[in-house]
Amino acid sequence: MIKSWMVIGGIALLLAIIGGSIVRPKGVQWFRRLRRPQWLTFEPLIPFIWIFVFACGVWSAVLVWEQDPGSTRTWALMAGYLLLELAILAYNPTMLIGQSLKLGTIVGAVGFVIGLILTIAVASVSSTAAWLLLPFLIWSPIGTYTTWAMLKLNPTEA
Repeated sequence: MIKSWMVIGGIALLLAIIGGSIVRPKGVQWFRRLRRPQWLTFEPLIPFIWIFVFACGVWSAVLVWEQDPGSTRTWALMAGYLLLELAILAYNPTMLIGQSLKLGTIVGAVGFVIGLILTIAVASVSSTAAWLLLPFLIWSPIGTYTTWAMLKLNPTEA
């Protein structure tokens, strides 16, 4: 029997792979040449932070699913998790293809709002699942602020 964590984790991984394949080297080169704030000393840790955030999100979704598998409410919450993941994954392609830090800031802010709404909705089903979304709610504003700070250092890259 396939476990719920396998399905939810598999979908999250598949979407991340697809999302990562959209990014082109030209956009990555553009991003690498941008000026960064002096306080951005943790940049090498960002991929690991996102892995942790995604793992917490997957586990949160699994807990919600297992509370009431297949119900209309649970499917609606799964759609919320999917929307949140798509918003998170849209950040890099949108910013790098558009070569616009402003677009990245907007996508980051929208993702935070989606995550906040999802967390509030999930809290009534499972407080643990809601707590597992907290790493995203902490990290998302940091990433969005960092992008905004980079925009101030690179005003021609709006």
